[in-house]
Amino acid sequence: MTRLGKIASELEKGDIPLEKAVELYGEGVRLSAVCRKQLDEAHIKITEDNG
Repeated sequence: MTRLGKIASELEKGDIPLEKAVELYGEGVRLSAVCRKQLDEAHIKITEDNG
């Protein structure tokens, strides 16, 4: 999550080369997918434990 925040900040500045912006965007997408997976797994565990 921390890295995603840093990536967002860098992209919002808008003063980075396009190639670097595309690279950061791709990294952000990958990190977002990892975070989403972890959240989904936690939700399933909580649901199963309380079910």
